[in-house]
Order: sequence, then structure tokens, then C-alpha cells
Amino acid sequence: MLEKFRKDFTTMTWVLIPVAIAINIVIGQIVVQLKLPVFLDSIGTVLVGIICGPWAGAVTGALSNTIWGLFNPDALPWWPVALFIGLVAGLCANAGLFKNWWKVILSGFLIALTAAIVSTPISVYLYGGITASGSSFITAYLLQTGQGVLSAVLSTGFLVEPVDKISTAMLAFAIVKGLSKRLVDSFQRTENEEMEKGKNTKQLIIALVVVVVVVVLGFFVRNMLAG
Repeated sequence: MLEKFRKDFTTMTWVLIPVAIAINIVIGQIVVQLKLPVFLDSIGTVLVGIICGPWAGAVTGALSNTIWGLFNPDALPWWPVALFIGLVAGLCANAGLFKNWWKVILSGFLIALTAAIVSTPISVYLYGGITASGSSFITAYLLQTGQGVLSAVLSTGFLVEPVDKISTAMLAFAIVKGLSKRLVDSFQRTENEEMEKGKNTKQLIIALVVVVVVVVLGFFVRNMLAG
């Protein structure tokens, strides 16, 4: 176990982690300000998980929310969620689930289930189910229908997290595919991103189309429930 942990943390990993954290915080802060029905604050975490390994992804996620919490206190309590996102993303990558676009969708779904389960008690016990994110519109609607707080938050997680995490996984996948082969080869887990079939350009186009469709669907669901 210790050897696997050490394997994730090469010099290149430590160079990438601050960049990934910056990506998470900048995009995450924009999403919070716009009250979008997604989070998109784990793109850098998933990116690290893919090409550096699960433990590096976990550390990136935890550090990202901890640092973000220095100027946005609402981000700090979610560091366990971010940690598990990075860990599961890395495990999915190790299992070969970031080699083509449809497997990335499966990875995003698995990450989403993990995030929904881990985030629910935090949302319920620290915020009463209503947080600063745009997804709280859905929680508020479910509460009005008579659901309990725990049930409403968990249901919201199962609705919103797949939208967010599939989009996040696809965007991280697209970034990796857009990097030069030479740069990717300098990281420890180069086998995780090797394509099974199809050209990179085709995979990139499909990934971006899926992101657009999923985010539009998220807007539709949120607006339908809010209205």
C-alpha cells in the first residue's frame, strides 16, 4: 500500500497538483457565482487521478477544498467529498475506464454515486439540506413535496451529481486527450489514458457534445423544478 502511495507522487505529480487546484477553484467559484445546477469544481482532481493515480487524485481533492475554504468558507466542509472524488476517479482510470468516451460516462456515474453518498450527511447536518449551490433549488422543491431532509438531499444528489460528474469526467478526459503525448508520458499512469479505439479528435468531439447535452439537461431539470 505504501509503495502504491509513493508511486503516485512523482516530481511531475507535484508540479501538476497546484495547476489542478487552480482549475478547480477558478471554475468552481464561477459556477457558485452563477448559481449553475452543476459544480464543475473537480475537473483538476479527476485529471490528476487519471494520469497520476488515485492517491494523488485524493490529495488534490482534499487540498483543493481546503485552500478554497481560506476565502470561501462554504467550500471547506466538502473536502472529504473531494478526496473521494479523486480516489474513485483514479481507481476508475486504473481499471481502464478512461480509455474511450462511453467508459468515461460510466466513470462519471460511479464518481457521482460516491459524491452523493459522502456529501449527504455534510449537507444535512451542517446546512440543513440547503447549501449555496444551485442544486438547492431541487432540494427545496422536494422538501415542499413533504420529503424529509435526508431523503430530499440524497434524492437531489442522485439527480445532480451524475450531471456534474459525467460532465467533469468528460472535460478531464478531453483535457488529457488534448495534451501532447510527450507531456502525458512524463507522468506515472500513462497507460490509463491510452485510447482503445478511434481517433483522438473523434473522441474529443463526442466528449464535448456529451458535456453540452448533460449540462443543458441539468438546466432543464432545475428550471422545471424551480418553476
